[in-house]
Amino acid sequence: MLQDKEPAVKEFIEEDLWEGIREFLNYGLHLGEGEKSIHITVGLLLALALALLAAHIVMRSLRSLMTRKMSGEDKLKFFSIFKYIKYLIYVGVVLVTVSAAGIDITILITASAALFVGIGLALQELVQDIIAGILILVDKSLRVGDIVEVEGKVGKIFEIKLRTTRALTRDDKVLVIPNHKFISDVIFNYTQNHRTTRETVRVGVAYGSDVDLVTKLLLQAAGEQKGVLKKPAPFVNFEDFGDSALIFGLNFFISDAFTDPRTKSDIRYRIDALVREHKVTIPFPQRDVHFYPHRPLQVNRWPSEEASAGE
Repeated sequence: MLQDKEPAVKEFIEEDLWEGIREFLNYGLHLGEGEKSIHITVGLLLALALALLAAHIVMRSLRSLMTRKMSGEDKLKFFSIFKYIKYLIYVGVVLVTVSAAGIDITILITASAALFVGIGLALQELVQDIIAGILILVDKSLRVGDIVEVEGKVGKIFEIKLRTTRALTRDDKVLVIPNHKFISDVIFNYTQNHRTTRETVRVGVAYGSDVDLVTKLLLQAAGEQKGVLKKPAPFVNFEDFGDSALIFGLNFFISDAFTDPRTKSDIRYRIDALVREHKVTIPFPQRDVHFYPHRPLQVNRWPSEEASAGE
């Protein structure tokens, strides 16, 4: 009896059960006939889901392996780049799975290429921003905390993304900078090599002033100012003989270029107090006009309105 049932069970599994599973997997949308036919079935969707799941698990394992010894900042940069690589891998997995299922993807690839060309032309600047962002993250030419000057505005970088970089200006406003500007434009990075920057305060004193005393007073003002570094030491340049004054430049070094305007303001206050104390004059712009006539000037006196009315 058991021997009679075994062929029946085997026939049920091969013909009924597997046939039912096959019909379920082949259930879906069937378009066209022959080689150019397209079949979107339950089996294809399951295969795509399994392929994407496997790709996700593999990439997550690779990401954990590659970032195991990275610092926190480097991990964030790597994650930003890896996110776009992940999307490209997903697209590749979908194309490979669809092709393995028997669907001709030549037309799809051709249409996608034309579409990407159109998108690339329309979003050319966006693509430039993303490429520039990847280069910035990889070569570390810009870091969080750097102080940069873009189009006359100074800001401290607090966030670097693939498309834009954000900086906080000296008046607490957020400056959003497209990343392609760091590649195509000239950008001043105050802290690229080190945090120390040299600043200058210029002042003019009257002709005839004691230049040695002026130099001493300027160095005293810098030496008393909080935030000015002792090494390298401040120094003074006698820069020029101006139209109305002798021009001196007080050069000093600070470790925080972001607070540069406040430091310069405090030094100017101190310079003004010192030169007043020592009777040194800071002249205002002035002009002397001299007349050298070849003949005496003729002065005509016009009658007043009252005299004219009396007449």
